[in-house]
Amino acid sequence: MLELKSLTKTYKTGDKALVDVSLTVPEGQVVGLIGPSGAGKSTLIRCINRLVEPTDGDVLLSGSPITGQDQRKLRAMRRRIGMIFQEYALVERLTVMENVLSGRLGYVGFWTSFTRRYSADDISRAYGLLDRVGLMQHADKRADALSGGQRQRVGIARALAQEPELLLVDEPTASLDPKTSRQIMRLLIEICAERNLPAIVNIHDVPLARQFMQRIVGLRAGEVVFDGAPDALNETVLTEIYGAEDWNAMRRNAEDDDSAEAETAALMAGIN
Repeated sequence: MLELKSLTKTYKTGDKALVDVSLTVPEGQVVGLIGPSGAGKSTLIRCINRLVEPTDGDVLLSGSPITGQDQRKLRAMRRRIGMIFQEYALVERLTVMENVLSGRLGYVGFWTSFTRRYSADDISRAYGLLDRVGLMQHADKRADALSGGQRQRVGIARALAQEPELLLVDEPTASLDPKTSRQIMRLLIEICAERNLPAIVNIHDVPLARQFMQRIVGLRAGEVVFDGAPDALNETVLTEIYGAEDWNAMRRNAEDDDSAEAETAALMAGIN
């Protein structure tokens, strides 16, 4: 379980990125984090694992504090938190398997990581994860030979190689087409259910969040302005989160994406 208690981030300029954010995410629950650009979504995720230092408040994972820990203890805590990035953060020249095994770096010694001589158990675990994300046949390919969706699957497998107690996911579909985005979201939801993993997903696509998330938290100017079920995201709530102009533009873009995908499907059906 993840607990955030009055989490606040104030920059030296005096700008507040987060204001008194309090949340509890139980085991197995996947929370979608939505809001306009600059609302504090990425800052919130990065404050949880202290890639960004919060100014005030507490973060606890399974009752253990993350805030206030020294660097040695923080490294140990970070092993328990899997991070999945928007831009994949893979080592392009390494193979898919080597990238997945890099998720074990927090558990092995320096020479093992330097020589990449992982244990048989780690290798077996990595193969199992590649099979789970549908990339077994690509294990020996370089990461830069993969599509965007395949790279994101490698990122998911690498995060799971840590055997985490929490997943933090930062805009996992921002660089993907609509079909691949749904596949990636479905995979994340299934994996969290299988492993009883709590997760926070920073997601800019509201229709996708409505379709897949179990719970939605809406941020605006660093404050939580909505916390509830996806079916409660009506136009009034979305206008409160995004503002009338931003929400109308987002809705038009979503409708355009759906229309373009439907036209492509119809075209391909005609070709076939």
